[in-house]
Amino acid sequence: MKEHKYQWLLSGLIILVAFAIGTAIYNTQSPQSTSNVSTATIKSRYRTWKKAYLKGSGQQRYVKTNTAKKAQTLSEAQGYGMLITVMAAKQGFGSQKSFDQLTRYYLAHQISTDNPLMSWRQNQKDGKMLSTKAEQTSATDGDLDIAYALILADEKWGSKGDLKYNQLANQLLSAIKKYEINPTTNLPRVGDWATASKSADLVRTSDLMTAYFRKFASYTKDGSWTRVVQSSQNALKKLSNQHKTGLMADFVTVKGKQLKLGSVKANQVASQYDAQYGFNACRIPWRVAYDYQLNHSQTSKAIAQKMCDFFASKKKITAVYTLNGKAVEAYTNIAFTAPVAYASQVLSDQKLKHNYTKYLTAEIPTNNYYPATIQMMMLLASGSIGQNK
Repeated sequence: MKEHKYQWLLSGLIILVAFAIGTAIYNTQSPQSTSNVSTATIKSRYRTWKKAYLKGSGQQRYVKTNTAKKAQTLSEAQGYGMLITVMAAKQGFGSQKSFDQLTRYYLAHQISTDNPLMSWRQNQKDGKMLSTKAEQTSATDGDLDIAYALILADEKWGSKGDLKYNQLANQLLSAIKKYEINPTTNLPRVGDWATASKSADLVRTSDLMTAYFRKFASYTKDGSWTRVVQSSQNALKKLSNQHKTGLMADFVTVKGKQLKLGSVKANQVASQYDAQYGFNACRIPWRVAYDYQLNHSQTSKAIAQKMCDFFASKKKITAVYTLNGKAVEAYTNIAFTAPVAYASQVLSDQKLKHNYTKYLTAEIPTNNYYPATIQMMMLLASGSIGQNK
């Protein structure tokens, strides 16, 4: 028995030494990223963003996406608003009250009592925010951001108040898994409606949020999310390898368990830029760099770096590119610049940091929801560099 005892002790020591070596290797491989965006700047820009875009009163608030007197909002915007608010709170500003108001709006605009996905659009009519029957379908990107924000809220404030963030997150994740994850490819569909033959294989490339899927797996202890991580990372790697630029189209098709890639045509899904690096795909540097920031994925690092290398070769970042890197539009848009500026901080790309941090920290536009909100998200993501998960 003594011999067995010493064998167990020896085995235990070997395991501890191996764990220590593994930890040391992991730490030395962790990104030595630093942010040169000050907390004071982020806080100031947050006040501007909140005043310009957070609307509603009393128990519910939403993010206004249009400039007309009668308001419009989207589930995408609600996800951003919830994410911005909880990330601001984690950095010392941003309130639980505002987060709860945004959450209550989401709850009031779920597709149904049995389906906690959010209706993708609401318009103001007679003082109320309403969705038509056609708008009572989902957009996956909004639901993913809402779910992730609820998890962050649970981690920040706990779930002992009136709003049980943990329960809401788990209910929403169950619905996302049921309605918005393609069971063959294990990739996100573009929405719960995308089940017909012409739409089932559509993928919005910026929905391949590997950092979120890793968090969903650890939070729910549901291994199916790990398969979504693996498929998303494999799809991103394949897409990155298609072109020297590393750029990806707003939408692609991905078929079968082998993830066979296909292309779409202009105006097939959402806009004339569907087959180009447009106003959806411009978020990819953010989504991929965020995975590297939090999880040190070398695959995500390589994908983000390839895109950053392309943008570093340009005198300026303009809106929309062909996948071969030809500028489609002559104008600039912070929705394209800010994600690259953030990724450059995560990757410690000195040239891009030098060239584009000034655009990231510039005053927030007060009459253009999408670029302003992307900029605000990127400021907060930059401010979170070096924080714990």
